[in-house]
Amino acid sequence: MIKKGSLLIAEPNIFTENNFSRSVILLVEHNQSGSVGFILNKKLEYSTKELLPDLKYKFPIYNGGPVEKKNLYFIHNKPKLIKNSFEIKNGIYWGGDFTTLKNSINENKIKIDDIKFFIGYSGWEENQIEEEMNSSSWIIKNESLSNELLHSCNNIWRENIIKQGGDYLIWANLPENPNYN
Repeated sequence: MIKKGSLLIAEPNIFTENNFSRSVILLVEHNQSGSVGFILNKKLEYSTKELLPDLKYKFPIYNGGPVEKKNLYFIHNKPKLIKNSFEIKNGIYWGGDFTTLKNSINENKIKIDDIKFFIGYSGWEENQIEEEMNSSSWIIKNESLSNELLHSCNNIWRENIIKQGGDYLIWANLPENPNYN
């Protein structure tokens, strides 16, 4: 069952889709109107320092998805510091007051393991994600979320594919582009 807080693990068969190939997406919203999520494991080559030069500390930025690529989004575990946040699940929050966020970072109250930044997001219209599930594009996980999602997540796709076992095991060790094999 798809719900807010679910993880979507890209099926190996969508390797031709650049945005979602080997992606793991955290759904931060899912309702009758559609779904919103962020790709957890597609780190970009630049950091918050390039986008927000007034920050004292540098945080990595991830490609959240193909929608609204000019906007910066974030998830975190500091709702008491960052007011107006929305809980996703298990102490992981989305958004909040940006001015407070910047001040808290500059005062060293928010560390790298407390927050994850994204450019853009992944979005689905009403019933679109369910249709993609029916066409075997995603594996759904509804386990507890942990602060590990705020870390790099470099191997999260591979780890989840290995957990699937069986025929999935061969995909875990193939290069991202099978032509390189």
